[in-house]
Amino acid sequence: MKLHCLGTAGYHPSESRHTSCYALPDCNIVLDAGSGFFRVAPLITKPDLHILLSHAHLDHVFGLTFVLDLLPTTPLERVHVYAQQIKIDALCNHLFNEHMFPVMPPIEWHALEELGARFEIEKTVVSWFPLEHPGGSVGYRLDWDSTSLAYITDTTSREDAEYWRLIQGVEWLLHECNFSDRYRELAIRTGHSWTSAVLENSAKAKIRRLLLSHFNPLEIGIDPIDLESATAINLKKTPEQIMLASDLLIVDLARL
Repeated sequence: MKLHCLGTAGYHPSESRHTSCYALPDCNIVLDAGSGFFRVAPLITKPDLHILLSHAHLDHVFGLTFVLDLLPTTPLERVHVYAQQIKIDALCNHLFNEHMFPVMPPIEWHALEELGARFEIEKTVVSWFPLEHPGGSVGYRLDWDSTSLAYITDTTSREDAEYWRLIQGVEWLLHECNFSDRYRELAIRTGHSWTSAVLENSAKAKIRRLLLSHFNPLEIGIDPIDLESATAINLKKTPEQIMLASDLLIVDLARL
């Protein structure tokens, strides 16, 4: 099972990063559809594609308008999009308003509330749960026979957040880390996470493999969240394996 990081920035693209999009081609699943979604075409080998949306902020959804490009160039026939009903309504009424985007892509919408807190996509068991973020967001846990992954984005990494209990036991955690520690107050104000909080709470939740992403696009360089300093300070309060996501990075989730 391989995770393709197609977009790893938050808010807007930068010279080196597009906005949130991650593909799991082995199970035909994509996590969010930000600007990085334009990179998904070579990974499509089957007629169905399943897109799990965390929320409807533009940096996570406007790649849905790229679906039309995929129909004549890939085997794709059906696009399934999963989100809370209120987010589906917002997308249909605004992003796909005829004055914004005149041709509605062939999307089949699936309201999470109708599917229940746990459902299956082919051989993937998917669980979803609410996250704290302005406008609301959801996180996902994906379980397979061989491994598991939790996707947590656009939320503050509060120690008492319920999602930490729900993702215990996952092999991999893909967690947003929009800000370094020096922007902690801004992170709280905008509903995002900062480095030390994610490291400490991941360790408390016994997360062993942590992949950090959704970085502030204004930060450049190989360490946009000052991970090296935060890790040194929190040496005894960090997961065993910590990685920084980058665009086009491929992570083998089966390598434990």
